[in-house]
Amino acid sequence: MSESSIRLPEYIRHAARELYPGIVSVRRDIHRHPELSFQEFRTTGLIRSYLEGLGLEIGPQYLETGCVALLRGTARVSSSEKRATVALRADIDALPVQEENSSEFCSTSAGCMHACGHDMHTAILLGTASLLAGMRERIPGDILFIFQPAEEKAPGGARPMLEAGLFSDYCPSAVFALHCFPHIATGNVALREGSLMAAADELYLTVRGQGGHASAPHHAADPILASAHIVTALQHLVSRVASPYEQAVVSVSSIHGGHATNVIPGSVEMSGTMRTMNESLRSTFHERFERAVRDVASAFGTTAEVNIVHGYPVLSNDARMTALARQAAVEILGERHVEEGDPLMTAEDFSYYLQECPGTFIQLGTGPAGDNSGEPLHSSRFEPDERALETGMNVMSAVAMKALGG
Repeated sequence: MSESSIRLPEYIRHAARELYPGIVSVRRDIHRHPELSFQEFRTTGLIRSYLEGLGLEIGPQYLETGCVALLRGTARVSSSEKRATVALRADIDALPVQEENSSEFCSTSAGCMHACGHDMHTAILLGTASLLAGMRERIPGDILFIFQPAEEKAPGGARPMLEAGLFSDYCPSAVFALHCFPHIATGNVALREGSLMAAADELYLTVRGQGGHASAPHHAADPILASAHIVTALQHLVSRVASPYEQAVVSVSSIHGGHATNVIPGSVEMSGTMRTMNESLRSTFHERFERAVRDVASAFGTTAEVNIVHGYPVLSNDARMTALARQAAVEILGERHVEEGDPLMTAEDFSYYLQECPGTFIQLGTGPAGDNSGEPLHSSRFEPDERALETGMNVMSAVAMKALGG
């Protein structure tokens, strides 16, 4: 039986199974040599060499690290149809975490670890490129592979790649990515249309008062007391400004002020995070946050400086592309392995791609079945189930083909 006569899902599953041992080796190599955001030079070299070996067209070097490549399908496209390009993205950077696992392929870089699964994402996309390169004659369009640096460090790598011309150069009609999630069983994926991940903004406050002796607070303007009331007042944003049907988080996570038991300090510094699931609420929170901080500070005879550092925007999955990806996942994995995703208050710079192009972000299960006991993302003991590499190759290949009408 010729390859062209094998049904596409069967072909993809067989090819992913054959590629799996090699992709495990690639993943372990990347895991042994993690690199922080915008420092992924070795990783970039590995990726580029691998893609060149497949005969893909290496694209422009948009940033110092990272790599893009184009696979041109050779299947015939009817004259009435416009040749389309589908983009697939993986992030490649690691975290400043000291690994505490004991596997033979643990990180060899002190204080640096792939604790968020980006080594898995990179290996999966390389495997997907290899799988699809082996079936060019069945691909009715082009596939753009994006290996993006610096997802872990705001402002991230996605926005500068887009600003450098990535999508204007290639004009994809759809974009997809996946991410490891240890609370989902290995072998399963989850999808959700609409808002999936939050906008995450950093909050920095300085409350200035009048220092003095702690025995005579009436001669001082106490920034510690003002700060305590500011922290309490900010809780009204979630409980009284946001709708009860909205998800939002405002957390003050650090407070620094004073150094002695008998001295009221002159200032207090605070920082925290604000997370919202739609851009309208995000804008409202910013305005109400600044007003609340300054008004409360004023009530205690102090002043406040407020700095809100905008992080990644809300990650909102396109309804049509999510439905398309769900159908592809069901066809390749079976319906019982495709779940409905839950919204998350974490953030992802894949959101920038989705602002420019319809697509969806797929949650890839990497944890044990049933008990949700997998180590969480960013843990020094995060250890995803490598069998998810095969699942990821299956899903990404199937989704790319479905999006191209293959």
